[in-house]
Amino acid sequence: MVVACGSGGDDGAAGGDADAELLGITRPEPLQVGDVTVPDRTTGGEGGDFTMRAAPGELLVVYFGYTSCPDICPTTLADLRTAFEQVGPDAEQVDVAMVTVDPERDTGPKLSNYLSSFFTRFHALREPDLDRIPEIEEPFGASSQVVHQDDGRVEVAHSAITYVVDDTGEVLVEWPFGTEPDAMADDLAVLLARQSP
Repeated sequence: MVVACGSGGDDGAAGGDADAELLGITRPEPLQVGDVTVPDRTTGGEGGDFTMRAAPGELLVVYFGYTSCPDICPTTLADLRTAFEQVGPDAEQVDVAMVTVDPERDTGPKLSNYLSSFFTRFHALREPDLDRIPEIEEPFGASSQVVHQDDGRVEVAHSAITYVVDDTGEVLVEWPFGTEPDAMADDLAVLLARQSP
């Protein structure tokens, strides 16, 4: 699902059941994204390339978007923040990585500042080579397009899926745009319970 930006459950998830069904999209053959690397431009970070795998025993939430998005991106990230709040202290085991699809306008500091308004733990990922962005998106089944209009406007369309990745680089569940925070929280609690020894 690709969306053009700008043109128009229960009480929580604490104590997830590892055997419960996930509410998001799961695939019979899960996506494998553990070989995907993107330059990490998080302010105050170590730099270098970030690999799309969670830390051992944790989860990584991956999203493709851009800071100038007026609706889809901030709504998704706010919903994710709400889900983390519902999960509670266990959400500290969940990392966030956002790949900008608009690197010409999204610098590392701009993306870092944007993400810091939603999360305390995140990776601001920016690939400056526009030709490489489709290579990064392809393993996720994601896509984006940036069009510069003659009047100076920049129009961006991008897929609106959020991905939860484990420490092997396997996508465990996918949330389309509009997935409620309660459902995200439930899925995170279940997946965190599955990560426990």
